[in-house]
Amino acid sequence: MKRVLVTGANSYIGESFATWVKKKYPKQIQVDTVDMIDGSWREKQFSGYDIVFHVAGIAHADVEKVSEERKAFYYKINRDLAIETAQKAKSDGVKLFVFMSSIIIYGESARIGHTKRITYDTKPKPANFYGDSKWQADQGVRCLEDENFQVAVLRPPMIYGKGSKGNYPVLAKLARKLPIFPDIQNERSMLHIDNLCEFLCLLMQHGKGGIYFPQNAEYVQTSEMVREIAKMHGHKIWVSKVWNPMVWVAEKLPGKPSRLVDKAFGNLVYEKDMSEDFGGAYQILDWKKSIERTE
Repeated sequence: MKRVLVTGANSYIGESFATWVKKKYPKQIQVDTVDMIDGSWREKQFSGYDIVFHVAGIAHADVEKVSEERKAFYYKINRDLAIETAQKAKSDGVKLFVFMSSIIIYGESARIGHTKRITYDTKPKPANFYGDSKWQADQGVRCLEDENFQVAVLRPPMIYGKGSKGNYPVLAKLARKLPIFPDIQNERSMLHIDNLCEFLCLLMQHGKGGIYFPQNAEYVQTSEMVREIAKMHGHKIWVSKVWNPMVWVAEKLPGKPSRLVDKAFGNLVYEKDMSEDFGGAYQILDWKKSIERTE
């Protein structure tokens, strides 16, 4: 049995993972959690654990008009805490450290009508302090790897599922309320929480370090996802290209409006061959089934 310590109490990913393990892998994996807020975690012995899974961090940054003090706090939590936790795991004899990085280290989505396909050769290029804090942590924890201490870094796209935060619940709310929605042709890599949890279980049982890019088997088109969410709730929504000019106008506006449009309708995908670990066995839900389970 693998003993796993999740660093970051009450996190969406951490709690979802613990629940998944209890349901599907109770004889193979044991999960404990430690709170990282008050600093008492530094007194806890990590020895005895095979794996430390670090999920503590700050996500979903609003990059508009952020103070330098607030930016520094992102680096303190997303970068410094991650590296310090990995250092402690290594010094306490843990064999594998699993770190949640993000697709955000590659920058923002491509604008409407442009393609952004990330390959193994794509160099990270964060667009803001949030992405940079994750990228610096990504590099920092990997620098600690040696023959006795393996580091597995996951760079997932947008994670969603029942109870998730971030962009998905905003879009789902619109799908349940709006009578109309634009039909923009785009592609997004996404990752349902159940697929992520299954990936983590397979990874931890194999116990190998490396850089991983888990994603759903299919890319998602935003308008198709909205249509599917509306359908789940019995809500009629008219998805049509008639409304596309409104999106094109909004994309021309400076600042936050154009960024929100690109987040919703821009293109951002990993090449599919980057995500074939474990023969794709972790991709247990297709995107339509994942929407059904989320809603």
